[in-house]
Amino acid sequence: MAVLEVLHFPDARLRTVAKPVELVDDEIRQLVQNMFETMYEENGIGLAATQINRHIQVIVIDLTEERVKPQVFINPVVIEADGHQLYDEACLSVPGARAEVERADHVIIRALDEQGVEFTWEAQGVEAICIQHEMDHLVGKLFIDHLSPFKRKRIQDKLKKDAKRANK
Repeated sequence: MAVLEVLHFPDARLRTVAKPVELVDDEIRQLVQNMFETMYEENGIGLAATQINRHIQVIVIDLTEERVKPQVFINPVVIEADGHQLYDEACLSVPGARAEVERADHVIIRALDEQGVEFTWEAQGVEAICIQHEMDHLVGKLFIDHLSPFKRKRIQDKLKKDAKRANK
């Protein structure tokens, strides 16, 4: 297994639309394991393949502090969404930034698991938020894209300032 490099905003590769996985094979299963290792190393709760410069539809999540409930969604599709909730989101690709984003409170997802078997998953609350956040990455969207232009600009300015400070 390996810890992979996470792309950081404003890297244009984060805007790439991911392609569906055609075959779930050993290469995909290895990628999934590397994604979990990377996510855990970065202290995240979710990671999309786009964030590690692999533009295929794979996301992993684990909401547990003990790292005991890893979940894999390959080619995920929302088949139902309802309710609304605001949640203070952060992202491994937008380090140091947080903002409240409104998303569906309840979702039903159809996806493949790491064996290539189709399943349906129902999620609500933080789990639903996390899945939607990661699925956004697969279409080249970041959580800051859900914000008003003013809030988005404030975050972008802060990130630029932080980057300048780090490069000194």
